[in-house]
Amino acid sequence: MGNDGHSSAPRRVPRPLSPLREHLRDTFWFAPTVGLAGAVVLASGVLELDRLLIRTLQDDGDYAEVDALIKIANDAKTIISTVGSAMLTFVGVVFSISLVAVQMAAGQMTPRVVRLYVRSRITKCTFAVFLATFLFTLLVQASYEGNTDPRTVSTVPFVSAVLCVLMVLVSLGLFVAYVNSTIRLMRVAHVIDRIIRESFRMLDRHIRTVVPGTPGLPPAEAEIVHRGRAGVLRDVHIARLVRVARRHGTVLRLIPRVGDYVVPGTPVLAVHGGTVPPPRALRYTVSVGVERTFHQDLGFGLRQLSDIAQRALSPAVNDPTTAVQCLDRIVQFLAAIADRPLGMLHHHDRKGAIRLVQDLPGWTDLVDLGFTEIRGCATEQPQVTRRLIAGLDDLLHLAPEERRPPLERHRALLTQAVERAVPAAAERDFAVLPDRQGIG
Repeated sequence: MGNDGHSSAPRRVPRPLSPLREHLRDTFWFAPTVGLAGAVVLASGVLELDRLLIRTLQDDGDYAEVDALIKIANDAKTIISTVGSAMLTFVGVVFSISLVAVQMAAGQMTPRVVRLYVRSRITKCTFAVFLATFLFTLLVQASYEGNTDPRTVSTVPFVSAVLCVLMVLVSLGLFVAYVNSTIRLMRVAHVIDRIIRESFRMLDRHIRTVVPGTPGLPPAEAEIVHRGRAGVLRDVHIARLVRVARRHGTVLRLIPRVGDYVVPGTPVLAVHGGTVPPPRALRYTVSVGVERTFHQDLGFGLRQLSDIAQRALSPAVNDPTTAVQCLDRIVQFLAAIADRPLGMLHHHDRKGAIRLVQDLPGWTDLVDLGFTEIRGCATEQPQVTRRLIAGLDDLLHLAPEERRPPLERHRALLTQAVERAVPAAAERDFAVLPDRQGIG
């Protein structure tokens, strides 16, 4: 079944942990927790190294060296105490900056870009290192002894103090990088650029296994219904579904698209051929959440760009230049897939047999998603209509003949909307004149 007509299709063995990795990236607790655990492990190891160093020097009778280390450690104690209190203040500052940035982004662009801040590696790394440095300094302070006799002292936190200073330097560097990254994410151009880059990463991961049309599947033996909570279908565990289908000699087909809202009782998987897998084997293969993600959702990037453009075109904001920037990236994305196959996503097992079939948005779906709502808001904004006309003309030039009808439809509808909204003939002619910059 897997080789019937598709032997030349590229095959990719899915990574088993890819959904877990993506889900952890969508959380904010994991990186700081790892940082705190790492601080405890690091402090335990370094403090033991300090004990070993002092024990070795005492065994060698080098008490003068031990006394020198005690003096250095005592001098550094003030620095360590200051670092401990300062790190907690830094954590508060970072949290405040993040909160303000998230509020501004959600208000000025769209609430769906908040996930960019949640997934920001530099933000998580900064929080993790700051908390780790704070906990590390506390553990180092607790290791200080009142005993200053080089003959009987059991530990001197010399290496720990040096490492604490190094962690402070790393924290300061991360703070500068964090502020720079946050300021960039508060600028709409950089947010739009991040969205389109994530869209292309998702496209490159999945488009290689797309095969036009539907494979010759036997009739569905059964349908597996969703028994979890209601929510947005975020992704599916591809590797686990492929293993289950191979074990039962069947082909599974995902019925809803990733990004659809599913409720309990909704059919999510169709079983074609073979034996029907038991419900237990399919546990944790479908992930449902409160919002869409980029992980397996081909249209989510266009959804975000369309939302940003619509908010920019609202009377309260009235920022057509931002809408033009969104159109630039929408046209870029559609141009990249204009001649690529769009249809069913096929996942193979190690022997090359199709085991999981997943539906993707078609060309018409993506064109409508990218242009429909912007076109409805842009009829009185000549900068946007001119850019939209130019973008449609570029796509008409790039797209094959069979993919031109939705583009021609949007161009005709835009021209008709401008004719209805703009009474003066000269202004109408100006508004539908193609211009890749809108109006300069």
